[in-house]
Amino acid sequence: MFSRDRWDEILEALNANKFRTFLTAFGVAWGIFILVVLLALTNGLKNGVTADFGDFATNSMFMWTQGTSKPYKGLPKGRWFNYKIGDVEAIKSGVPNIKYVSPRNQLGGYNGANNVVRGTKTGAFEIYGDYPEYIKQQPMDILQGRFISYSDIESKRKICVIGTGVERGLYDKGEDILGTYIKINGVNFLVVGTFKMSNSQGDGEQDASTIYIPFTTFGQAFNRGENVGWMAITAEDGTSITTLKQQIFDLMKSRHKIHPEDDRAIGHFDLSEQFERVNGLFTILTIVGYFVGALVLMSGIIGISNIMLIVVKERTKEIGVRRALGASPWMIKSQILQESLILTILSGMVGISFGALLIWFLNYLLDMSGGPVENFANPSVSMQVVFTALIILVVSGVLAGLIPANSATKMKPVDALRIE
Repeated sequence: MFSRDRWDEILEALNANKFRTFLTAFGVAWGIFILVVLLALTNGLKNGVTADFGDFATNSMFMWTQGTSKPYKGLPKGRWFNYKIGDVEAIKSGVPNIKYVSPRNQLGGYNGANNVVRGTKTGAFEIYGDYPEYIKQQPMDILQGRFISYSDIESKRKICVIGTGVERGLYDKGEDILGTYIKINGVNFLVVGTFKMSNSQGDGEQDASTIYIPFTTFGQAFNRGENVGWMAITAEDGTSITTLKQQIFDLMKSRHKIHPEDDRAIGHFDLSEQFERVNGLFTILTIVGYFVGALVLMSGIIGISNIMLIVVKERTKEIGVRRALGASPWMIKSQILQESLILTILSGMVGISFGALLIWFLNYLLDMSGGPVENFANPSVSMQVVFTALIILVVSGVLAGLIPANSATKMKPVDALRIE
């Protein structure tokens, strides 16, 4: 391996027919390039799709009420009902392994009516009544001040936390925000904090145009009482919310006199289930990427094996002379294997380099366009993929040279010297 003469022989053999060497190396480089790029594009697509989940705790579900589809205990079909604040405690105490239950109420809507006023400026923003736990389910960066506290909940304080979109719509640049008042549907609220979502993809613009106020204040100020519009429920780590949701549904049906088989009365969105489906899809796509890349790479490896067979045939007399001078079969075999391995690894590294360059260029274009595009973000491959590619190259190089090497060692010195 460290013999200078051996390396000189390898370089001389590779340079003997440069065009043939180039075509052979191109097959391997193209295969590993396709493998790296396919995995990077799959990862970019995965990043873009999973960004739609935002930073919300993925082991969660949302639950709301709908009209009943079956009569029950003297109550008619098509009856509407509301969750109550007591349902929150019932879920926490009655269903095991529940981490957070956040009751929520909502007012206004994105691009809806002008519902917030400050001086001469007005804006249409989403207003949410929430509990302090919600920030643990939907992580956000508090830029100034603070989020809602239990002291605010207990005292029903008229305070609010506003998003960066609200700040841009109601305030001048550089203006002090904390301690000012905004009027929501005619009720004054003190601004105690500003925030932005940790993940700006997906509905980032809508998230920025959001105002959070204490849940109890919401109920009092906007005449909702103890009604709960919907809930965000998160299970403990290690427990899937999907396995717990039927217990939650049964509990709510019992508390609100809903037929046990009425599946329409309680609406829900299982974020955990959807997230698992997406992960399963991209696991399959990753496997397909490896499979396709490996097939393309295999064609290059077969090309190297064929070329090495030709090289062995061209050097038959040389091999006969070396054997006659005392070279062992392993010395002949090791040189053929080393030539194959060097050609495979060098061409493979070129393929990896060009793949990395293309990935960098794609990320550069995304940055120039202002960030991730829809369903595609940050195409990349991990170091694990690079190491896997290197292992594939080493194994492929050995396999490509094995048949020609065995062919060379089976040749008798006398027969080799006779060949013209």
